[in-house]
Amino acid sequence: MSVELEKPSMSEQFESLIKVEDKLRIRDFLNNQNISDVAELVSEYSDYASQIIGNMSTHRAASVFKILDITLQKAIIQELPPFTTAELLNELPADDRTDFLEELPSEVVKELIKTLDPEERKVTLSLLGYKEGSVGRLMTPDYIAVNADWTMGEVLEHVREVGKDSETIDVIYVVNDKGEFVDDMRIREVILTNPEKKVSEIIDNRYIALNVNDDQEVANQTFKMNNRVALPVVDDNNILLGIVTIDDVLWVANEEFSEDIQKIGGTEALDEPYLEMPLLKLFKKRIVWLVVLFLGEMLTATAMGYFEDEIAKAVVLALFVPLIISSGGNSGSQASTLIIQAMAVGEITVSDWWRVMRREILSGLLLGTVLGCIGFLRVLVWSQFFPDVYGQHYVEIGAAVGVSLIGVVLWGTLSGSMLPMALKKAGADPAVSSAPFVATLVDVTGLIIYFSVAYFFLQGLLL
Repeated sequence: MSVELEKPSMSEQFESLIKVEDKLRIRDFLNNQNISDVAELVSEYSDYASQIIGNMSTHRAASVFKILDITLQKAIIQELPPFTTAELLNELPADDRTDFLEELPSEVVKELIKTLDPEERKVTLSLLGYKEGSVGRLMTPDYIAVNADWTMGEVLEHVREVGKDSETIDVIYVVNDKGEFVDDMRIREVILTNPEKKVSEIIDNRYIALNVNDDQEVANQTFKMNNRVALPVVDDNNILLGIVTIDDVLWVANEEFSEDIQKIGGTEALDEPYLEMPLLKLFKKRIVWLVVLFLGEMLTATAMGYFEDEIAKAVVLALFVPLIISSGGNSGSQASTLIIQAMAVGEITVSDWWRVMRREILSGLLLGTVLGCIGFLRVLVWSQFFPDVYGQHYVEIGAAVGVSLIGVVLWGTLSGSMLPMALKKAGADPAVSSAPFVATLVDVTGLIIYFSVAYFFLQGLLL
């Protein structure tokens, strides 16, 4: 009976090769693995990251390098020999190279750019010249462009000549003699059409293009709405400058999602992995919002002091302060998170503010009524078992609590939904109206609503 031996894992194989220090075997091993597997290996054995990249063929090394975290990329570049660094940077696609360079200090960028070939240097400087966060920073000049007067046979021959240097050959871009963008066509159309047929005969001049100065969020929304793998990028004169591919847009969307989550949590966005960020820098990222929120919460104490006389006359009112302000804060945080997420994915825009407000008014009333009824019943039921806690005016106290909850929850939902839209209208990031910020705002106003309602119900009785 034969016994099948278990094949060593990729990590085990790599460790055994490291021990014997056979560079040729290591190179052969790495060049025969999937790119994603090698990237995982680099992350797992970060101490050997530069050796792994340095022992691969330049093309495959670039494919691995561009999908690594920025922290690992920086470490690798610092440890690689200058010649290997130059080869790696020249091999990287222009857009990925630009993404990496913009994360480095300017003096380092200047030195690395000197290592680039003249043509690559020109392209990189051009991309870095566009505003940060614009489509221009995402695009690559490696695309296939043809003339409208060409035949399908000429197009196919051109694809064979330059296709290997293009970011993608799925889409062919059509320009006129001035370099102006005319239309695009799928490679499938080119292959299946009669070779003698001209490009102008199959295009319909209905295209979707991005402007080089558009925000990257515009690119994200355009890709989602049109199910494309790549989109052309033009300037204000409709000159074709490059293309943006879906993989770059997905990368940006992931980064923006991470930033929004961090901002919603009440902190500045982290520009480095959490465990890699210096403690002092992490402290600076968190302390600003904590101080702002702390100062905001101090207004809560001010509001409590304003109603000091009412609390002294009816101490029982203080029992419900945590209940009131937490309910308002929770409802506001819910609304804020829902609206920020809906705006991020393009479900709503600032122009939808009235529709949102109407929905949140109804939602706030329904949610507040449910919580208000629970609060009112809680006071009534509790008074039957412990009559001395709320005294003889427990019905009025319960009514004050119930109505206050309706008002506070309604105000919380309105604040949480409208504040992100107001910030967006003002040109700010809606994510900064984070849940903690909305909760702090509602805490202060919730106290005012609560004691005002309590005064109405208990005036002449306890107050």
